[in-house]
Amino acid sequence: MKETYERVLELRTLLERYNHEYYVLNASSVSDAEYDSLMQELIALENTHPEWLDPLSPSQRVGGTVVDSFEKVTHQRMMLSLANAYNYDDLIAFDERVKDWLKLPQSDRVTYVVELKIDGLAMSLVYDQGRLHYGATRGDGTIGENVTHNIKTIKSIPLNVTYQGPFEVRGEVFMSRSVFASLNTQREKAGEPLLANPRNAASGSIRQLDSAMTAQRQLDMFVYSLLPEGVMNVTTHEESLKTLKTLGFKVNPEYTVCHGIEAVWERIQSLANQRPSLAYDIDGIVIKVNTLADHDRLGYTAKTPRWAIAYKFPPDLVPTKLESVFFTVGRTGKVTPNAALTPVYVAGSMIARATLHNEDFLLQKDLHEGDEVFIRKAGDVIPEVVSVHREKRRPDAKKITMITACPVCQGPLTKIDAMHYCLNAQCPARQEEALIHFVSKDAMDIEGLGEKIVQDWVQRGWLTSVADFYTMHHHKETLLTLEGYAEKSVEGLLEAIEKSKQQSMERLLFGLGIADVGEKTAKQLARHFESMDALAAANQETLESLEDIGPKTARSLVEFFTDEHTHVLLETLKSYGVNMRYLGKKATDSTSYFFGKTVVITGTITAYSRQGLSQLLEEKGAKVVGSVSKKTDLVICGTDAGSKKKVAESLGVLLWDEAALLSQLAQEKV
Repeated sequence: MKETYERVLELRTLLERYNHEYYVLNASSVSDAEYDSLMQELIALENTHPEWLDPLSPSQRVGGTVVDSFEKVTHQRMMLSLANAYNYDDLIAFDERVKDWLKLPQSDRVTYVVELKIDGLAMSLVYDQGRLHYGATRGDGTIGENVTHNIKTIKSIPLNVTYQGPFEVRGEVFMSRSVFASLNTQREKAGEPLLANPRNAASGSIRQLDSAMTAQRQLDMFVYSLLPEGVMNVTTHEESLKTLKTLGFKVNPEYTVCHGIEAVWERIQSLANQRPSLAYDIDGIVIKVNTLADHDRLGYTAKTPRWAIAYKFPPDLVPTKLESVFFTVGRTGKVTPNAALTPVYVAGSMIARATLHNEDFLLQKDLHEGDEVFIRKAGDVIPEVVSVHREKRRPDAKKITMITACPVCQGPLTKIDAMHYCLNAQCPARQEEALIHFVSKDAMDIEGLGEKIVQDWVQRGWLTSVADFYTMHHHKETLLTLEGYAEKSVEGLLEAIEKSKQQSMERLLFGLGIADVGEKTAKQLARHFESMDALAAANQETLESLEDIGPKTARSLVEFFTDEHTHVLLETLKSYGVNMRYLGKKATDSTSYFFGKTVVITGTITAYSRQGLSQLLEEKGAKVVGSVSKKTDLVICGTDAGSKKKVAESLGVLLWDEAALLSQLAQEKV
């Protein structure tokens, strides 16, 4: 018996060594046939002696574990995102901030480590007593999901290590370009929808309930962080990467130690040139201060470490063909021209359409059907047509012009400013878009209820008004019989609809889609009136007396609330239990520096999102606006502050940088 168990241990050691050679070192000392033979021997022994089975045995990497759902995991340390840099000036500013915080002369050179930013899924691996304890996704940075059953299928991740103390490894789970291409080839042959890009494919694969499915996806992982900092006596980030490699983890070999920000910039240029030839996707370059003791001194903002930054590549221009133009109708009746393109891969995803904005844009670009156009993702997100290759245009190409009738209801279009509108309130397209808007993230935020589901429910005749969302529980039994609606997903949708009844008034107000009432105006009105009834009772004069509410917006509100259909809708929503009151904080702290001040935020503030900072200042009594004028009291300037800073300087408006903002907030104990 002892000899048999010793053979099991020997086989596990051999197979893990061969895994490391093949999946981490890109080398192998045994043939595939010999490896398979050893694996089959191990599986046979473990099947014969189930008492010897170890969940971290190499035999468990093939998957097969099925979980009902993902357990939540609270990270031992927050998994923060990185602040972004988009150009050389941003990097210089980052370097200057680092020196300021470290109290170093600006002439000094800080030593940085430059690494590739792998375009994948951030992952935390926790080890103790030499064994993988669990693996968890980033989640919201504080709480992630336990995906250990899937992590074990990734053969470049060691399940056992020599170091016996507790430690954590962070890195990026990804899918290589070759695996992604092979997977899509298989899906195309099987008539299945193609995956959009390697990152989405990796993310979907790691969240499979059945680990056998994950194992088939051949995921990989590069690690880039060893925690807690200083564990195993490492003193620099470079040493931590070398230690991780020694422990058997896969570390990306392209990292470089650079002395000074100029050397960092040179390395970034070199890596940008290598980008197309890499075996995996990257979405930038990460720059980290090398000395770990400096990490403690530099510390963190609310969301990002001060000792690291991510350089983001400028969007690529990609040529493709303009097949045709189609027109869509929004909830306000706005008609937008859109380009139908020959599908092309741009910045991580397949693009087949792009907005053409309005008639002025069509005239400016001088677009013709069949044109070769150059597209990019603005901000690496929104596809846009940048230019046209006129030299390749066919002589008989048809010029693209704005339509004069609604593409859905065929009613006449009215041009208002630069946009064309369908003014038919009963237009089916407008009604459908209004329903989609109501459930959107910035409105009622009904999780899981996306555009396609809303369209499906409209087509089935279940939705004609936003109030109908709150009667969808009557259709539960029918939903469960339909393809694509599993029991858990249906229950989740109905729970999310029920939960939305408790949203604050400003979300409902914005979700109702009142003309000229955007998200910010809705919040202002909700904060002032506190209830929907009080707002509905306000007359034109009262509304116009509010700051930033002009005659046009006031008229839209009066017309909306005096309409009999609105009265019936609101009463119906009330009867379903939908909240009609403002639930947010009112600005009561008149001692705050920001109370009563008009504030403009410009540029990138690393400590807060734009929305988060605006909300914080508004709760302190500030009025946050988008443009600088003589009435502005304060302009808060982040990186890339741009023209607003120059306008403020010319008007003599008080300017703060991020350090001044954080100092004031610290005094107010925020």
